[in-house]
Amino acid sequence: MAQEHTYEETLAHVNTYSSPSELKITDIRFADIVGGPFHSSLIKVYTNQGLVGFGEVRDGADKVYAQMLKGRLLGENPCNVDKLFRRIKQFGHHARQGGGVCGIELALWDLAGKAYGVPVYQMLGGKFRDRIRMYCDTDVVGKDTGIAMGKALKQRMEQGFTFLKMDLGIGQIIHEPGTLSAPLGFLEEMREVSRAWQGRKNHNYTEEELRALRNRHYDIFNIAHPFTGIHITEKGLDMLEQYVAEVRSIIGYEVPLAIDHFGHIGVEDCIKLGRRVDKYNLAWMEDMIPWQYTDQYVRLARSVTTPICTGEDIYLKENFRPLLEAGGVSVIHPDVLTAGGILETKKIGDMAQDYGVSMAIHMAESPIACLAAAHVAAATENFIALEYHSVGIDWWDDLVIGSRLPKPLVQNGFLQIVDAPGLGIEELNDEVIAQHLHPEIPGIWEPTDEWNHYWSSDRLWS
Repeated sequence: MAQEHTYEETLAHVNTYSSPSELKITDIRFADIVGGPFHSSLIKVYTNQGLVGFGEVRDGADKVYAQMLKGRLLGENPCNVDKLFRRIKQFGHHARQGGGVCGIELALWDLAGKAYGVPVYQMLGGKFRDRIRMYCDTDVVGKDTGIAMGKALKQRMEQGFTFLKMDLGIGQIIHEPGTLSAPLGFLEEMREVSRAWQGRKNHNYTEEELRALRNRHYDIFNIAHPFTGIHITEKGLDMLEQYVAEVRSIIGYEVPLAIDHFGHIGVEDCIKLGRRVDKYNLAWMEDMIPWQYTDQYVRLARSVTTPICTGEDIYLKENFRPLLEAGGVSVIHPDVLTAGGILETKKIGDMAQDYGVSMAIHMAESPIACLAAAHVAAATENFIALEYHSVGIDWWDDLVIGSRLPKPLVQNGFLQIVDAPGLGIEELNDEVIAQHLHPEIPGIWEPTDEWNHYWSSDRLWS
């Protein structure tokens, strides 16, 4: 009797989640937050052994892309990550449409790591580095000038960041007369539609008016770069070059500085601007044109000396290959929540290395996506730096609970990799989540039973 009592006491202090082959997915639920830095749908994947895996949908995406996968995953063993990914990957697509498949894939890796008691990076083949260099994307509060941006970036350097990024494009000059040309009235319409959409909550629009405004906003801001007719004048090019010169005058030339958000201008204007700023020793120019235009990327890459970068909107490894084969990029920039998840991003990085191309990683989400990207970065040899977009958000680190995780996660510009199982997250902080819920999506981990039997004939061949 005493022996049985001792056995029961012992069990009370032992982790019995030790049957990976018997692990089954029993539920998938969501919580939506805003401000960290954008809208993110956090994911919990529950199992029959009490283990919970954490993932999230890409920033700004709709969680329906993940919800629709539930009926295809219930009852499956999450440790079979690749098998389940291949089952659901046809339901992902480029940009935000990949967020559902990728968010679920993160949670599967987290569960597999917890089930076997090893960190995700170890399941990817081990690590090349113990800490992950973070590059700091920076905005200016108030009037956006080169001097103001330089001071903001200098402050990041004082915080320990060794890699920087800023925006440079038509957004900085659109209000200056004579800097841009476009079909008369087009830029004014863009500004008017943007103001109306941003201020829609302050107007008593009818449902029909709101729908019309939403559709017009969507249409006008989804005109691809070659088709807008927007061009930068010499005055505009002078101002943008001066902006970069002012930044460099403050931060110096030794720290890497990448640039992004040029605006919807065609490849010829991208080349003009690129040649103007080549002399400022930039780390890369990012997403200057849509990633699908492989031939234009080759033209751009051959016309400037600054490295060319793209990739945050590309889904799956095979869609990176044309750019790599053609020599259109020097740096790829996948987002784990679009590229296909953890394993696919690792494969993308390895493929890029075969072409002599390095990999940075885009990330503008919660600590869940950050840690997932960090594990990929640790396990990929040609990695450069991981984006960090949440400096100054004092509650960001509090979203996750992990006894082995550093606090804060990012210290002096780096994230230290730890050997905790899975992603290293033991629980999410529901109190913090509750304080930052999306006002239009207020539920926390509510039942999703309506998706339990969502199924169709998904085979893509006869």
